[in-house]
Amino acid sequence: MDFVIFILSMAALIFGADFIINQSERIALRFNISEFIIGSTLIALGTSLPEMATSMAASLDNKADLAIANAVGSNIINITLVLGVVFLISKPFVSVRDFFAKDSLWALMPVFIFILMSLDGNIDRFDASLLFTLMFAYLLFLFRNAKDDILQSVDEEFKKNFSWIKSSLLLMLGFGMVVIGANFAIDSASNIATQFGVSQWLIGVVVIAFGTSLPELIVSISAARKGKVGMVIGNIIGSNLANTTMVIGGAAMVNTLTINLSKYLFDMALMTVSSVILVYITANKLYSKPAGISLIILLALFLHEKIYPIAEHIAS
Repeated sequence: MDFVIFILSMAALIFGADFIINQSERIALRFNISEFIIGSTLIALGTSLPEMATSMAASLDNKADLAIANAVGSNIINITLVLGVVFLISKPFVSVRDFFAKDSLWALMPVFIFILMSLDGNIDRFDASLLFTLMFAYLLFLFRNAKDDILQSVDEEFKKNFSWIKSSLLLMLGFGMVVIGANFAIDSASNIATQFGVSQWLIGVVVIAFGTSLPELIVSISAARKGKVGMVIGNIIGSNLANTTMVIGGAAMVNTLTINLSKYLFDMALMTVSSVILVYITANKLYSKPAGISLIILLALFLHEKIYPIAEHIAS
């Protein structure tokens, strides 16, 4: 029964996030906000809502490992799986925006700050307030530099058919589905972990992280097919920043999070390495299939390290 509840709750998270993303994008387009700003703020924050809801629910239930593992695993999957798949299915392109010059700092800084905060074994409300401030700084940076980005051209027909009532109702429905889905996802995931005798960290960093990253994957594939790879990169940078700041910060605001860095060294190292590789890709503008293959290799390494012990444990 727990498996059924988990699948249904993850579906609620994904569809709820989809409602939020779509309506947020419509509202942004209504005000002629640029494509990159939409991708790196509204869509990035929207696709991070499942992570935020599940991590806060886990923290409320005193499951710190689950709360942190969800954010760490999502960051790894966003870069290795989502960007890897996007680079594999899209044609090589030249980005108008210089991601290395403008955005690489925001891909690395939150990871290093999070690791520094974790050295004492705790992430408390003070740390959370600093993480929130970092997210605010990023949003401020984006909007102050918005003049450098090309604004969307929205026709009068779209503005005429736009409905504030419809968008508001769908937004509220989306938020409701995300909150309810998160609570059921945490309970069922914890029960599954207990049944198979595996750690909550392992369930969080693989199963929940993959499930909550599905919105990013779906949105990114759709954008890539439309040739909007720049939006995808902005989405991933924004989503990972939101995971490290808003998701972990939100969970720490609910309860102080305890973490053993040495115990989860592999996952922390892989998250850092993935972020460094993302910066290397943007520095050399390697938006191509070879880069996608390299990221998928990293994903395979991650999954082998995580899933093989689970399969071996179940088999025994």
